[in-house]
Amino acid sequence: MKITQEIYDLLPDVTKFRRELHQIPELGLEEVQTADYLRKKLASFGITEVYPMIETGTVAVLRSVVPGKTIAFRTDIDALPVTEETGVDFASQTLGKMHACGHDGHMATMLGFAKYLSQHPEAYRGTIVLIFQPAEEGPGGAQLMIDAGLITTYNIEQIVGLHVFPDFAEGVIACRPGAMMARNGEVSIQIKGRSAHGAQPQQGADAILAASAVIQGLHSIISRNISPMESAVLTFGKISGGEAMNIIAGQVNIEGTMRAFDDAVYDRMTERIAILAKEIAKGYDCEAEVIFNHMYRVVENDAAMVTALEKVAGDAYQETPPYMLAEDFSMYQQVVPGMFFFVGTRNEAKGYIHPLHNGKMQFDEKNLLNGIACYVGLIQELTN
Repeated sequence: MKITQEIYDLLPDVTKFRRELHQIPELGLEEVQTADYLRKKLASFGITEVYPMIETGTVAVLRSVVPGKTIAFRTDIDALPVTEETGVDFASQTLGKMHACGHDGHMATMLGFAKYLSQHPEAYRGTIVLIFQPAEEGPGGAQLMIDAGLITTYNIEQIVGLHVFPDFAEGVIACRPGAMMARNGEVSIQIKGRSAHGAQPQQGADAILAASAVIQGLHSIISRNISPMESAVLTFGKISGGEAMNIIAGQVNIEGTMRAFDDAVYDRMTERIAILAKEIAKGYDCEAEVIFNHMYRVVENDAAMVTALEKVAGDAYQETPPYMLAEDFSMYQQVVPGMFFFVGTRNEAKGYIHPLHNGKMQFDEKNLLNGIACYVGLIQELTN
């Protein structure tokens, strides 16, 4: 992308912001130190309207003397329970916690953008709302912010967000109109049987055997209950149960994730999981209790906003395929038109190839300037 000198001059600050934030990772709704850092930086830029929300969330507002619409830009601020393996000199100072999803980069991008706007009030009209949102990784800070009155309090009309993404090379800005990221939910299944001696299985009801059948049976939902023209994922990543190798297990717990790009497909999966789990378990003389935690919705990008981004990004723009990843930015899009896009960070020569949520995930801060440049350009496109 073409970066103006004014934005390029932000690189030392943006790098400093990112590396300082990288060292103080905090999990969702625990981002006290992070929130304090962000609020102090915003105040140092001369931004006077800085408001706390849901304790660790922060909203900054910049108002132009020229009337116009209200556009919001959002960053997530929480980290992950991941042990860092990057070996960088600005690594996490908290063992077992890391900004392994790039949220440190997102915050640095937003701070750089905020500093740019504070120095260039002529760059925008109307009102710009900067949202520093906690708990994207869970339990879903976007909905908490909405419930606290974010959209209505600040009269937000459109919202924009981004994510650094190692699937795309440095310099790439990737997006697509419509569904870009999936709706997701969590499913927990408790299989209840009867314990017995392993040498006398006929006296018990084997919850392990039933759980095995349930898992295999539920995977038939994708191939037999969902149209081949639709996309869906069902993954069970955790199973626990049993007491000893010679005891028929009386209880097994299964935990997994489910994702789809269409609400009707998601609802069909939910319906079939509940029925099949119970009926299959019953065939093994066991009972199944199914609990769903419905999380984020489909990231559904506004087509006109994507067109604006394509114009701003120019030759750097690529249309991304849909991803089964999930993002609570989607909750804002349930209320107002919004757009979420990817900023490429992959650099094989430097070893920046590791995926999100990996302990070795790393990127070059220069890529954050591409995000700032897009934000600045989008202000012009979306307010004209």
